[in-house]
Amino acid sequence: MRILGISAFYHDSAAALIEDGRIVAAAQEERFTRRKHDPTFPHSAIAYCLGDAGITADGLDHVVFYDKPFLKFERLLETYIALAPRGFRSFQMSIPLWLREKLFQKSLLRDELKKFADGFDTSRLLFCEHHLSHAASAFYPSPFESAAVLTMDGVGEWATTSAARGNGDALEIFQEIHFPHSLGLLYSAVTYYTGFKVNSGEYKVMGLAPYGEPKYAKLILDHLIDLKPDGSFRLDMSYFDYCTGFTMTNDRFAKLFGRPVRSPDQLLTQFHMDVAASIQAVLDEAVLRLTRSLARQTGLRNLCLAGGVALNCVANGKVLRDGHFDNIWIQPAAGDAGGAVGSALAAYHIFKGQPRKINGSDGMSGSYLGPHYSQAEIERRLAAAGAKFAVLDEPAMLEATAQALAGEKAVGWFQGRMEFGPRSLGARSILGDPRSPAMQKDLNLKVKYRESFRPFAPAVLREDVLEWFDHASDSPYMLIVADVSENKRRHVTPGEQAMFGIDKLNVSRSEIPAVTHVDYSARIQTVHRDTNPLFHKLLSRFKALTGCPILVNTSFNVRGEPIVCTPEDAFRCFMGNELDMLVVGNCVLQKSDQDTALKSDYSLSLDAD
Repeated sequence: MRILGISAFYHDSAAALIEDGRIVAAAQEERFTRRKHDPTFPHSAIAYCLGDAGITADGLDHVVFYDKPFLKFERLLETYIALAPRGFRSFQMSIPLWLREKLFQKSLLRDELKKFADGFDTSRLLFCEHHLSHAASAFYPSPFESAAVLTMDGVGEWATTSAARGNGDALEIFQEIHFPHSLGLLYSAVTYYTGFKVNSGEYKVMGLAPYGEPKYAKLILDHLIDLKPDGSFRLDMSYFDYCTGFTMTNDRFAKLFGRPVRSPDQLLTQFHMDVAASIQAVLDEAVLRLTRSLARQTGLRNLCLAGGVALNCVANGKVLRDGHFDNIWIQPAAGDAGGAVGSALAAYHIFKGQPRKINGSDGMSGSYLGPHYSQAEIERRLAAAGAKFAVLDEPAMLEATAQALAGEKAVGWFQGRMEFGPRSLGARSILGDPRSPAMQKDLNLKVKYRESFRPFAPAVLREDVLEWFDHASDSPYMLIVADVSENKRRHVTPGEQAMFGIDKLNVSRSEIPAVTHVDYSARIQTVHRDTNPLFHKLLSRFKALTGCPILVNTSFNVRGEPIVCTPEDAFRCFMGNELDMLVVGNCVLQKSDQDTALKSDYSLSLDAD
């Protein structure tokens, strides 16, 4: 039985294919179109999924869309009516679009799917509620027979937060919090207020938070959110504009904090760092109250998380250390893209009543579910792009790469199947030496072309994680923050703190300063021999050379661009920044060998993500 899941028309459109309950392919449309957060119908992602399985759309039993447009339209209409006459301009803009296009998404989906199969039968098209798609994406691929499931995001149809129980092939949502009350939208409102882009800049707020103090947490709790002991909450909507306006916050919000909204080209100040620290502290507390309540209500010891808020790895780490659940599993594509996986799995297990198979590990295959290229195809594509490269056997390629990394070179690493989700996990990665005090700033400014304060993640051999971090469990998807072990730290003097300011990461705060944030935390990726054997071998060789089983791992892209998908994407990115070396399959490229006429031009706007 083959089921195709689709998410589209809001942001991060994607497609995923399951066969007899097993996820065989999944990808976001942005990787093919090169348009970041592409919301359009995922033609290329669908074509990839079908091609990878060797089938046409005629071979699909069902196609499932990840939410229900009529319920979303109901929420939109009821909100405008409840708040009228406020929001009339927004009403004038959005309702005609809904009446013209979005309300008839079944017809739109049918027409688009007929481009893949002329005789596509509309009866095969199903719709899944948004939060059920998220919950299914978290529970069904998890390694747990039973688990509590918590979904938190901006908004689906009505739900913004939902709690579910999963057992075997059964999954039931039993509690919800509804729009406009939303942890995701509260965090996005502060993202907007601090001058970052909503739906992409939330990572920046999370990364900025450790530079500040939560001075405004009480202000947020007193005025913006009424947070109850059980984690339920309500927002005071008099401070927000997202229901009926064109911005996330209004003038009353700015007056509460005493400063106007920061524009993207304005310098970050200590005030913005303190605001970031404050919203992170409030989110942490809200998520902890929700998970503690869920543990009491269900009596279950396993927890699954999904929805955009589940990408907040700081909050995830606190939930894990809180101890109310023994085990936590987080969907690596926790945002809307993962709804493609969840909707397909919900159709298979809930609509079709098919049993679930659990084999002791999760069902995401390390999240390596995207396109891959044979060595012969890599060589052909690189040669056609004008690249100059050497082809080495695997041991020689690994040795050359490890030696370059030990020499503090920045290396582009392109191997195997592309990751599904927002994190690069050793398939489409930029790698560096975590021992270098300069690596963090150099990668940000010379390679990624982004803000210097943003931290990098350590990829660490699973067998060595406890020696280097206060973390004993798996974290394969880079979704949990933990502290660097005390015996690996170096405490920085107040004079050094003042000297470096926002670039405090340049100080040798630990034996691995390039991946140690200012609060001694790190967003950990544990690398496992069974899911990514080649990356595991590279880390092992680097450890043999240096004694350090860790590499800096960041996504293979520059600011404003999606993660690379093809060998050509990798070569163009390599030629457009200051990477020293590129490894694609067994092809090794040195920057000094390349034709400078092929240098790529990246023109980046100030507010690009």
